[in-house]
Amino acid sequence: MRLQQLDHITMHTTDAEELAKFYEGVLGFRVGERPAFANSTGAWLYLDDHPLVHLINEPKARKADRPQIEHFAFRAEGLADFLGTLREKKVAYDCRIIPGREIRQVHIHDSDGNHIEVAFQPHEDADLTNYAGD
Repeated sequence: MRLQQLDHITMHTTDAEELAKFYEGVLGFRVGERPAFANSTGAWLYLDDHPLVHLINEPKARKADRPQIEHFAFRAEGLADFLGTLREKKVAYDCRIIPGREIRQVHIHDSDGNHIEVAFQPHEDADLTNYAGD
């Protein structure tokens, strides 16, 4: 077996509508068709024709025994434009460069506090000064 690519991520949230707006406005996803599951509500967020992020509404009380993801990452193009979008929307970010590989990483948190990394190739140039979201 050889893994080929990330298929999707499923996240529990207390407000799928608010979280979907973050992913649409900041990362360029669009809300699309979601099967009518009998036991849950939520949203599927698409990049192109692929539902990459699945959101499931859950009660406000979170279960402490549920596994947590430290972060998930996307590979992207357009570093300068992305940083401009984050500043425009007042989304705090932390930039890092991977030593020896020079990959540019931008670390953000969505409206539920989930950690997201967006990685750009070394040839992408931009002001990598961290931004507090003020």
